[in-house]
Amino acid sequence: MKFLIVDDSVTMRKIVALVLREEKYDVVEAENGKDALAKLEGNTFDYFIVDYNMPEMNGIEFIKAIRQMPQYAKTPIIMLTTENEQDKQEEGRQAGANRWIVKPFKNEVLQVTIRELLG
Repeated sequence: MKFLIVDDSVTMRKIVALVLREEKYDVVEAENGKDALAKLEGNTFDYFIVDYNMPEMNGIEFIKAIRQMPQYAKTPIIMLTTENEQDKQEEGRQAGANRWIVKPFKNEVLQVTIRELLG
């Protein structure tokens, strides 16, 4: 399994990457949606973990962009963000996010969510 973590916080990317690598997943990091789109070139991802608020291209814009790509139309996406308002969560669902986790988070919550989405 190969994950793309999209978050403008270096610290948050490192924390999430550590959790995923402990589970033996491959991880690529991107600092915003624009950077993430560039990282799609020459790579294939099985999973996305995306922040909501980022410069240049935010998480919602990134999700909408990849949902237009046939190869990522059904790829699992977790929004991992400080945003917890219902309207923003609904915006995420409408864009194509499968799950919403609010920061700060417990590692177990992320691990369980990933397992649930993997079936």
